[in-house]
Amino acid sequence: MAMTDSDYVKIFTGNFIVVQLIADNLNAIGICPVIKEETESGLISVFGASTPGIQQVFVHKDELDKSVEIVQSVTSNLQQT
Repeated sequence: MAMTDSDYVKIFTGNFIVVQLIADNLNAIGICPVIKEETESGLISVFGASTPGIQQVFVHKDELDKSVEIVQSVTSNLQQT
């Protein structure tokens, strides 16, 4: 499967834990997100390899509306705790 800019849209960038919550919620409604690790060699050398990486969540453009609702729900729930 080739991921082209025209087919997939980035809906979230954040830490591993939040990305996993979003991915789990997307999978629960039948949306299969693509997770990309943002690796910056400068960040790794400054912060060390033990620092969790920042990840990006992409979904197919046809699933964008439902996916954005999930991201908003997950992030608002996290802000309330």
